Amino acid sequence: MTPERVARIRNVLDKRQPDLTVVTDRVTKPHNISAIIRSCDAFAVPECHAVWPDEGFKTYRRRAAGSQNWVKVTTHPCIQTGIAHLKQQGFRVLAAHLSDTAQPYDQLDFTQPTAFLMGAELEGVSDEAAELADGHVIVPMQGMVESLNVSVVAALLLSEACRQRRKAGFFEQPRLSEADYQRLFFEACYPDLARRCRDRGLSYPRLKENGDFESPEAFSAAYNAGSHRFLVGVLSKHDPGS
Repeated sequence: MTPERVARIRNVLDKRQPDLTVVTDRVTKPHNISAIIRSCDAFAVPECHAVWPDEGFKTYRRRAAGSQNWVKVTTHPCIQTGIAHLKQQGFRVLAAHLSDTAQPYDQLDFTQPTAFLMGAELEGVSDEAAELADGHVIVPMQGMVESLNVSVVAALLLSEACRQRRKAGFFEQPRLSEADYQRLFFEACYPDLARRCRDRGLSYPRLKENGDFESPEAFSAAYNAGSHRFLVGVLSKHDPGS
């Protein structure tokens, strides 16, 4: 891990906005999901949400351009569950939905905790989702078409949110919690080791600002002990006498 790489990782984490997110309502085309995830990464969103009731959440890795490694995707079985989850976390849910009460996206305040709700490719936001949302937002059209691709709308909304937050000074200091910052920092610096820790049920070690371990000896001892317990657990599952 070069100093330049560590500096870039820290610069990204320093700008992450934990109170800004996107939730998709039955957006099922992988290339649209991938594009939305890519926009989330580009506009400092650390986690997005997807209502994905079917098996196997999928993205197009090429279209996502690796951003799926930087943005956590939380899936929900239905829109009611997804919206309830976000509201419990203090988010205001704004549906990208044309209605009598919809407001232009550049006339709303996105510096408060905001979740943009994006509807399905052909049908848009469902009636139920529109009713559950705290408000509706639109991107005014100046041409003959009445709507934009769902991923384009998401990018425009996130871009405006970032513009407002940059003006308000939200990017001047880290906004992630210390625990989340350390977790994401370790996963970015040591992705393979992070996976092994998760497999073995081990806590991540703390890192110094330069990416070095604070206590490499303690982690080595815990990792070796965890590896032994992991191996014993695997073997016991295949032991007919256990």
